[in-house]
Amino acid sequence: MDSIRIQGGVALQGKVRIQGSKNAALPILAAALLAEGQSVLENCPRIADVYAMISLLKDLGCSVNWQGKGLCIDASGLCCREMGSEAVRGMRSSLCLLGALVGRCGQVVMEHPGGCVIGQRPIDLHLEALGQMGVVFSEEDGRLLASADRLRGARILLPFPSVGATENVILAAVLAEGETLLEGAAKEPEIGALCRYLKACGAQITGEGTGQICIRGGRSLKGTEFFVPADRIVAGTYLFACVGAGGSVLLEEAPWQEMEAVLRTAEDMGAKVWASREGVYVQAPARPGAVECICTAPYPGFPTDLQSVALAVAAAADGDTLIRETIFEDRFRVAEELGRMGARLEVQGPESVLARGVEHLKGARVEARELRGGAALAVAGLMARGETTVTQCKYIERGYENLCRDFRELGARVTSA
Repeated sequence: MDSIRIQGGVALQGKVRIQGSKNAALPILAAALLAEGQSVLENCPRIADVYAMISLLKDLGCSVNWQGKGLCIDASGLCCREMGSEAVRGMRSSLCLLGALVGRCGQVVMEHPGGCVIGQRPIDLHLEALGQMGVVFSEEDGRLLASADRLRGARILLPFPSVGATENVILAAVLAEGETLLEGAAKEPEIGALCRYLKACGAQITGEGTGQICIRGGRSLKGTEFFVPADRIVAGTYLFACVGAGGSVLLEEAPWQEMEAVLRTAEDMGAKVWASREGVYVQAPARPGAVECICTAPYPGFPTDLQSVALAVAAAADGDTLIRETIFEDRFRVAEELGRMGARLEVQGPESVLARGVEHLKGARVEARELRGGAALAVAGLMARGETTVTQCKYIERGYENLCRDFRELGARVTSA
């Protein structure tokens, strides 16, 4: 899909099922390297990042294929060699293979991981934490080399609750000797999903969902079947699309228990939101209301991955909204493209932007520059008067199975090319 064309101004109606979680599936795919035998991941999303991870696992000798119940992974043929550079550079989440491969093979050679351009995203936290477990790092010709004669448990304090660093420590610790106590751990639901998968394989882990996680390593792990939970970021994207474009929508299987900050923000914008066993039902206001401040924060705060979408809605809200970004310093790349659509956005540095709401956005040709910004432009297109074309949609495919199909199911006039 190279581009999306949207005829805006149509209120959304109906229901749409929320896909499996990208941010849960990728570290679980890395964790499958640690288990003997086959694992089957049900509800695994069919997105570009998952296909890239599959390519990496196959390059490493794993058997990976889609079958009736989902994605089947067997790492018995794992060959510990350098990972393919193209897939690593294109996907930040390949970094979670670091802890898994060090645990399984004792060594890793990989390109520095890439992904969306949303800031510097240093990996120092990962390296320092794994270093405390006995991993030695070096660099050669721009590649990262990691080795460990013997992984050992340690007491590790993360100065910031990094999701990726938390995942890497867990993945390394389950096969390490002794006990690892990780303090300052990330509390994101995706960490909980990773731990549930590993425990189903036989790992001993306690404290997931809190800032202190204890992993007792050295146990043999066996493959298992696991259901990937629904994607709270996709659910939030579609929720804000309804708030901005109008209408009423049922987000089937949306994980509302994990979306408190998002649902509260939607209500602050004037939406009516109900959560039930079916998912989340949202009824949009006649026009979104301004929110004094939306500030991103580690879970359970407002997720940085939904900041761009919230900004698109705030651009046409009734009043001024301040958006503060505390996780990544380059999350406002979408502001320039929204400006082409008539948004009045005052970027006040790398950490904040003031959205002075306009009565309506207007259709324009805009370019996606990263995953969540691309989704935000598609949402803005639904809200705008006239036709919007979003180009470079390869970014959107990294996290959304079929954005166009899902919006069409809700009545939007959307085509892809």
